[in-house]
Amino acid sequence: MTRVDPALAAARSAVRAELADLVAAGSLGPSGTVLVACSGGADSLALAAATALEAGRVGRSVRSRGFAVRAGAVVVDHGLQAGSADVADRAAARCRELGLDPVVVRRVHVPDDAAAGGPEAAARAARYDALEAVARETGAAAVLLGHTLDDQAESVLLGLARGSGARSLAGMPRRRGVHRRPFLGLRRSQTEAVCAAVGLEYWTDPTNLLPPDGAPAPARTRVRGVVVPALTAALGPGVVEALARTADQLRDDADLLDDLAADLLAEVSTVPAGDPAGTGPGGTGPGDGGATGAGLVLDAEALAGAAPALRRRVLRAAALAVGCPPGSTTARHVDALDALVVSWRGQDAVHLPGDARARRACGSLFLRPAGPRPGRATSAVPSTPSHQHVPQPRPEEE
Repeated sequence: MTRVDPALAAARSAVRAELADLVAAGSLGPSGTVLVACSGGADSLALAAATALEAGRVGRSVRSRGFAVRAGAVVVDHGLQAGSADVADRAAARCRELGLDPVVVRRVHVPDDAAAGGPEAAARAARYDALEAVARETGAAAVLLGHTLDDQAESVLLGLARGSGARSLAGMPRRRGVHRRPFLGLRRSQTEAVCAAVGLEYWTDPTNLLPPDGAPAPARTRVRGVVVPALTAALGPGVVEALARTADQLRDDADLLDDLAADLLAEVSTVPAGDPAGTGPGGTGPGDGGATGAGLVLDAEALAGAAPALRRRVLRAAALAVGCPPGSTTARHVDALDALVVSWRGQDAVHLPGDARARRACGSLFLRPAGPRPGRATSAVPSTPSHQHVPQPRPEEE
């Protein structure tokens, strides 16, 4: 009897469960489409291989022959490294060799803009925008991402270092929108073993490796190459799994609090009759406007009576809603906003990431996006939706 590689079996089982969930949710049926986001690295190539093997037998069991779905791939070229186009083309070729179709290579522009939260955050935003666009174009039910248990542990540590609260410590969700992460229960060593088992040569992103000369490296690379090995040496080999379990537990709590915060945000959002915060030229009220759209106005007095955990979530959500990059909006910024609500002493406007501003006047908290536009004056703030959505950051998703 042919021996089944355990890593490949685990990878196929993870993909099989994800496809079954899509079927159960009514999102995927015969001849439907799923896409794999593939960079050419071990994680995404292993996911591509497992998806290619499972796409022809969705729902198969002792009672059912199952059915086939169409499995394709999306390769995003950020254009940030020399030779990135060649890397993308090789990744696409590997996917085609595995039988995936369609295989779309999407080249994106990553803005060199500090307001975007830095180059890593800007690249991440461009990547997810591209993945979602291709999913719409192909009618795909889902885009499968190759993040592993190790990635989850690293995300928790990065969130802890930023001090951004439970939502950042909750790491990456298994499912959000069109994106799904079947491999969050697998280790990186398993994806490498899958590639070895099926004979796939994978690419190693040089930015994931610590520079030999001690040159600066991205935060995630330092966590991966220095922090996790040190924690494992000090606390034992189960530290990565423990960090991932912590993320799972905190996510349930954070989801509930975010739902409550969304309700509170709707309750405290107001539309002023005038312009008490000085929204003319040089002002700091939400009416300054800007390329990102209108600002928000919150009832500071009503917000002050809320439980701190909910109030702070509302303030962070409001900051994100006016254009503050999630990765750059830290507890320090939320503290400054909170002080305008509960420790109001006539202080000046709070400067927020992305060049947003917040100021209190006449019992209201005004938040506006980047601006102002020279010479522009307004006398009223655009209407606020009756129920605000609490924007959720993508906490250091790769």
